[in-house]
Amino acid sequence: MTTNEEFLVFPGCMIGNRLPYLEKSARLVFEKLGLKPKESSFSCCPDPIGIQGSDHTTWLSLGARNLSLAEAENKNIVSLCNGCTQTLTVVNHELKHSEQKRNKINKILKEVGKEFKGTIDVSHFLTYLLHEVGVDAIKKKVVKPLTGLKVACHTGCHYMRPTEIMGVEENHESPQNLRKVVTATGATVVDWDEEHLCCGYAIERADPDVSYARLKGKLDSAIKGGADIIVAICPTCFSHMDNNQRNLTKKYETEYKTPVLYLTEILALAMGFSSDEIGLKNHRSKGDLKERFGGE
Repeated sequence: MTTNEEFLVFPGCMIGNRLPYLEKSARLVFEKLGLKPKESSFSCCPDPIGIQGSDHTTWLSLGARNLSLAEAENKNIVSLCNGCTQTLTVVNHELKHSEQKRNKINKILKEVGKEFKGTIDVSHFLTYLLHEVGVDAIKKKVVKPLTGLKVACHTGCHYMRPTEIMGVEENHESPQNLRKVVTATGATVVDWDEEHLCCGYAIERADPDVSYARLKGKLDSAIKGGADIIVAICPTCFSHMDNNQRNLTKKYETEYKTPVLYLTEILALAMGFSSDEIGLKNHRSKGDLKERFGGE
């Protein structure tokens, strides 16, 4: 993939339906960097945990349909979501490496006039920005350096796992890709003990108490590390950390109000876009966002 090529942007269900302001910030950043995202009639990726666990064939079929849409346009996919990236990458890998599975899924796809061929690639937007655009090119677009802002980076579980398929060059115990791009904004990345651990979302419905305890551990660690904000690259992690701080405040009788920003939001702010333009008012855990960045 090269930056002068058009690609299909895959927002995913969470961003498309619940967090559209994250997509807005992504599109502003892409435009500022001179990238060429296009749209397609994608469906749900689908979910890499629930649907895959309940019906693997359905999971493969829906994922293959999305991939076939990109293949028909001869364009690669850049995903705004960790889970979507994992699903599309793993489906692509499984069907490329198993003729039996590929034939089975193509028989299903034939009913809707589609065919999986395995001719395109899938990238997470962080990986694309880091390797196809580059930190230096990002720095050149920064007009309002976020000097003095201390950031705790949360990469999330699905971005780099399974390692042998995702192909992301990261150390699970000390991920660096997100840190490199955040640093380009002029902000300072802090060290925190629980940076590489799960946010707790995956078990929220099964056991909210355990989920909130996991989230509390993350936030306490970020605060102890001196973070002003947390930056995420997964909409599910973002939503869990942003929405549930009020629940933690009630449950533990300790006030939690650490702002959580998406990577595209912090990039947009550094590139000169206003908080109103990217919809920071829609965040739940606002903390001192208004004081730092203005807006409603």
